[in-house]
Amino acid sequence: MTSWIATEEALQRLGVRPQTLYAYVSRGRLRAQPDPRDPRRSLYSSTDVDGLANRRSRSRKAADVAAEAIAWGEPVLESAITTVVDGRLFYRGRDATLLAETHTFEGVARLLRGIDAPPLQSRLRPPPPPGEEPRTRLFAALSARAARDRPARDRPVHDLAVEAATLLDVAADAVCGKVESGPIHERLGAAWSCGARGSDLIRRSLVLLADHELNPSTFAARVAASTGASLAASALAGLSALTGPLHGGASEAVAGLAAEADRLGAREAVAARLAFWTSTPGFGHPLYPEGDPRARALMKAFAPPEPYAGLQAAMRDAAGAPDNVDFAISAMAGSLALPADAPFILFAVARTAGWLAHAMEQLATGALIRPRARYVGPPPEA
Repeated sequence: MTSWIATEEALQRLGVRPQTLYAYVSRGRLRAQPDPRDPRRSLYSSTDVDGLANRRSRSRKAADVAAEAIAWGEPVLESAITTVVDGRLFYRGRDATLLAETHTFEGVARLLRGIDAPPLQSRLRPPPPPGEEPRTRLFAALSARAARDRPARDRPVHDLAVEAATLLDVAADAVCGKVESGPIHERLGAAWSCGARGSDLIRRSLVLLADHELNPSTFAARVAASTGASLAASALAGLSALTGPLHGGASEAVAGLAAEADRLGAREAVAARLAFWTSTPGFGHPLYPEGDPRARALMKAFAPPEPYAGLQAAMRDAAGAPDNVDFAISAMAGSLALPADAPFILFAVARTAGWLAHAMEQLATGALIRPRARYVGPPPEA
């Protein structure tokens, strides 16, 4: 039978801050339930707390370390592109939040690729595939390129860099529905009729979302690149992984929470979520227990509309959980009255820069990513 302990005891056993405790719950690593004596407080599974504490402190076998590295563990690949240190995000040593103040998305894409050179002239692009939805056109455009582009293995770095710049334009063309020139943030802003202010918010979001270390979609892109596949194939692998509700699809869950807040009121919607410890999308992040710097950098550039402003305040008061970049992008889309799928589209176009940079870095190693499985099935036959 599960025993339950109060917040204070759970924090003491784990030696973490309240935000980290909340992150464990939101990621399904720690069970929680309302305190029957005071529904405003929570109780935590003593078994789960002790298990987490043991994993944090004990010396483990290599196989255990490797298994746990798959889920928010230690790095499994060397990379010179992006890192998170002391709650800050860095692109090749540059603070991403400072880059978002002044840099273009294309400039940051070059920085991620490690190309210290003038902007590359992308190659000619055909019209984007037909389709009513930007997401459909984006998948179709990358799929067409992946089907016909040459493998990337053993090709000159400059040739790959030009192809990467072209693929960024291909992604923008697909989203906008036509081939255009000019900065990508201005092209997206024009497609969504955002004006100069909205286009600048789009620029900031593209820079802040361009890369995020070895997230699932980036790892998928690197696995594809490790086989020698084309850059388009690597980007398509990343885009496919991005669609999951625990990754790029998280903005849809934030929109759902906003709809609940519109219907019930922000504090009521938050209370209903926390009462049963269901997920509260848009808040908390395991890498940023003190708050997501990308969210702060974007949110300071606009006034969040309701119900987002109310949700921020309600979550801060109820759980002390800061908003993350999924919340910020969703709030920005609400502020600019963008289409419902705009947060995902922004995420996908931005992260294409990171996928391509990581694909090029992986190709340079010449190594194939091929982990072993720890078999737990029936014993093999004699």
